[in-house]
Amino acid sequence: MGLLRITGLASVLITVSAFSNTGLGLISSRKYGVTSASSSSLHMKTIAVFGASGLTASECVYQAIKNGDKVVGLTRNPANLVVPKGSGGADEGKTLDDDNLTLIGGSVTNTADVAKVFEEEIDGVIIALGGKTSDVGDTMLTDGTKVIMDAMKNKGVKRLAVVTSIGAGDSENQAPFFFKILMMTAMKKIFTDKNNQEKIVADSGLEYCIVRPGGLTVEPPTGVINVIDGEAGSIPRADVAQFCLDAVTVEDFPYIGKTPCISSVGGTSWVKDRSGSARGEMS
Repeated sequence: MGLLRITGLASVLITVSAFSNTGLGLISSRKYGVTSASSSSLHMKTIAVFGASGLTASECVYQAIKNGDKVVGLTRNPANLVVPKGSGGADEGKTLDDDNLTLIGGSVTNTADVAKVFEEEIDGVIIALGGKTSDVGDTMLTDGTKVIMDAMKNKGVKRLAVVTSIGAGDSENQAPFFFKILMMTAMKKIFTDKNNQEKIVADSGLEYCIVRPGGLTVEPPTGVINVIDGEAGSIPRADVAQFCLDAVTVEDFPYIGKTPCISSVGGTSWVKDRSGSARGEMS
């Protein structure tokens, strides 16, 4: 399989605003750090993204590069990686290439392919795998995640975000009724794999966050992600990607060791400051 090196430097100020379930009461706001446009590249992180050409994973790749980080991606189909619709704007659908992107063609279930990703020093890992079981097999999520986590432990990489789904694990009652029907019928095999995937992640000893999004859309990012206890609504893939990136880059991310269900409505908000001052711009 080949390697494709696909930089950007951006400034980011991440803010957490926790709101009550009514969305009215501001409980807390914490700022985690700034990388200014003139800062040294020592502030850059290198993030591994598995399933890199997928709809959610490509958002992770694109946003990480725009944030000024490096990305090493693994995908079965490198040619399929394009600028995502949600965050990409007018560049949507163009080939995604950047000096800060290393793209590797391969399979997550192949130990040698996964090892190539960790030839670079990785700070955090995002697993956002997909595909029909008829194409990728009944246990690809679990098997591939195990291979990745073994490689992480071998290299001393601790921070991990894994995208599964609303309805997985103990969140079955948070899925809408029609989706529950699919989980028990057409999607039964994939949810068996997702549940097994979640279990091995929870038992891994890594600093993990299992991300369970509601119904996924390709709308532009809102910058607000709601962690919910009740039934899930929809959420843009771009916002899911932001949450995953925060999970692997924010030192005291509040959902480490947890399985948050995220949606665009209700719950407690995780907010990223997109203002000019957050990007280090002068007023």
